[in-house]
Amino acid sequence: MAKDWWLYRGAGPGEERRTRLEAGTPPPWRDFTGVPDPAYGPPGCSGEAWVRTRRRGEGYVPDEAETDVVNTALHLRRPLLITGKPGVGKSTLAYSIAADLALGPVLHWPITSRAVLRDGLYLYDAIGRLQEAGLEQVRAPGARLPDPAEQPAAVPSIARYLRLGPLGTALLPQHRPRVLLIDEIDKSDIDLPGDLLTVFEDGGFVIPELARLAKEEPTVAIGTDDDPDAGVAVTQGRVQCRHFPVVILTSNGERDFPPAFLRRCVRLHLDAPGPEKLARIVRGRLGVDITGEDAAEYQDLVRSFLERAEDGDLATDQLLNAIQLRLAGAWSAPADRDRFLATVMQHLTGPTA
Repeated sequence: MAKDWWLYRGAGPGEERRTRLEAGTPPPWRDFTGVPDPAYGPPGCSGEAWVRTRRRGEGYVPDEAETDVVNTALHLRRPLLITGKPGVGKSTLAYSIAADLALGPVLHWPITSRAVLRDGLYLYDAIGRLQEAGLEQVRAPGARLPDPAEQPAAVPSIARYLRLGPLGTALLPQHRPRVLLIDEIDKSDIDLPGDLLTVFEDGGFVIPELARLAKEEPTVAIGTDDDPDAGVAVTQGRVQCRHFPVVILTSNGERDFPPAFLRRCVRLHLDAPGPEKLARIVRGRLGVDITGEDAAEYQDLVRSFLERAEDGDLATDQLLNAIQLRLAGAWSAPADRDRFLATVMQHLTGPTA
């Protein structure tokens, strides 16, 4: 049963609960003052990107403890750090939140060892701008090559060379928060979690290339991670949120994080699902009730999945793949059982991975 204070998975339509989130009073230290650009309309609950978000998120099955933690992060306007083994649904939870609260398509920032903070905030094509300036010099011999941070009259506006990244787009001042998935933060360079602290605390950031031009061009319209042609206004080079975005960070536990970073996050650990939760996941994803007397074959697959998981990690979608294949009539011969399990339930870790 939904609890009265729940926004995510609470009672009532998603739009009503989203309105409660938007109208709710944040903690004083998480109250931000960004002013939305009236000419900018972020993606809503329509289009291909929203269909992908909704399709991925609707089948997620959180338990009560997970739902409590997610709603704690929503009320406190804090990032949610989700840890757990690969395949337990950490990333899918971000899509579930977006779908349940009708918050629009998820913004996705996949982290690699080379990722730096600016990759998430914005992209600036300085080389392209210099090349354009060189072409202008060819057209007008004797003209001085400009500094990339300047705004010479002969060179097109810097706006065409700037685009907000997924984190920068999430921090735009908007009338509703966006969901941002920062995926596998534990793969990052050691400095990235610390670099995120100021952005998380301030709810905004400065684009130096625009700040240097503020006197000549106070407001510049640039593209977003969703749409390079969006043309959202940035004034004085600063992006400042109005609603702190719903930030989901995932970690497979490959490294530890500094205490200052952990203090600013609400933390959730996802364990591998047990038989009951797996049954709910299969029903939610595939529409198959595997608890009935006529579902012995699928119950056997669940038992096999749990037994094999004792020898090495498995992902929940491997069980879904196995059931989907059986629904399609594949690998149905009893003699194929062992090869079937070895094919679709290969261990992700352990001696047989």
